[in-house]
Amino acid sequence: LERFLQLAAEGNIRVANLTTPAQYFHMLRRQALIEKQRPLVIMTPKSLLRLPQATNRIEHLSDTQFYPVLGEPRVDEAKIERLALCTGKIYYDLVGHAKRPEVDRLAVGRIELLYPFPEREALELIERYPNLKEVVWVQEEPRNMGARAHMFPRLMQILPEQLEFGYIGRPERASSGEG
Repeated sequence: LERFLQLAAEGNIRVANLTTPAQYFHMLRRQALIEKQRPLVIMTPKSLLRLPQATNRIEHLSDTQFYPVLGEPRVDEAKIERLALCTGKIYYDLVGHAKRPEVDRLAVGRIELLYPFPEREALELIERYPNLKEVVWVQEEPRNMGARAHMFPRLMQILPEQLEFGYIGRPERASSGEG
């Protein structure tokens, strides 16, 4: 992931970590319709193909479009004080956790397009929550791996000053394997 994001920063490449079939379909469709072709890197694990939660209604394929940032549906936006941003499969781990229904002050947002950074869409998601106090980046990978290094400076630039920004994940590791 880090190498792809590094390549993206050097040129005109798109990097995405998609979480639904409709998002995948619309990203490929969007890529095919672009006049100026550019490389597209999609990092979606095979496990999402079998995950029952990672589905869409047929209308999402025909009536919608690609969304670079997705908010969590069916949350009371007025109650939200903490927004957990993530990318990829960890979204389903967070919203599918057994204690998730008990936590009503947390919303989980997905950044589907990592590069180019969807600044406007990320800000729109943040602004949806009037009582927001904190934004955190969540990832499975160790702190020095994954998308955090790419997302941290970009999110710090756009976040309003009154919001705290944090990280939830594994500490830094020299190796990606737990061993």
